Amino acid sequence: MTLTVHHLGVSQSDRVVWLCEELGIDYELKKYDRSPVMAPPEYKALHPLGSAPVIEDGDIKIAESGACVEYILQTYGNRKFRITPGHKDYAEYLYWFHFANGTLQPVLLLNLSLSRTGVGEGHEMVKRYDARRKQILEFVDQRLSKVPWLAGEQFTAADIMNVCCLTTMRCFIQYSLGGYPNILAYLKRVAARDGYRRAMEKGDPNLDVDKLIGATPPPFYKPVRVVLQARGRI
Repeated sequence: MTLTVHHLGVSQSDRVVWLCEELGIDYELKKYDRSPVMAPPEYKALHPLGSAPVIEDGDIKIAESGACVEYILQTYGNRKFRITPGHKDYAEYLYWFHFANGTLQPVLLLNLSLSRTGVGEGHEMVKRYDARRKQILEFVDQRLSKVPWLAGEQFTAADIMNVCCLTTMRCFIQYSLGGYPNILAYLKRVAARDGYRRAMEKGDPNLDVDKLIGATPPPFYKPVRVVLQARGRI
């Protein structure tokens, strides 16, 4: 029985590819290009909601990146990259693992949605959620001024869950990390990991890691740029 990872390019499913590379497990990677911006029909057919990522393990099929990461950790992880009850950093690990999909990613998706409406930067809702994003990034930056990794002294799946929001997502919603020196130093530590480099080379070889981790946001994902240019948004 071989674990299969269905990876949608330039998406949060890079979390799952990264985890597999960090663990060094045997898995099959199936890659899908966007068509042109959203998932192609063959990817949407994998799950009733068209979700990404999707993993298969024998008769088991799971979507939702957090669920995929937890399943792989519990089934193949051999106690790596997670912190268990009784450890001094257990609560921090639990918090930051769920922070990604509970706090950070939702506000970025709100920023993304509002930026596509054309209402302008002066709109009250745009200003409110821009301020919320900055508040959240400052919170993350403060945390990383105290510890090298989000859960504490050790690299864990909490990092794997959060990093795509600070890197890959900026190909869709461009925001600067200037003014957050601890986040930038953190991303350099991430990019120095062989597992991360291998995952990006396998899953998204067209993305430049050095641009993903910089203060200046990386270029828009090309099809998104084309759409925005056609609409006069950039």
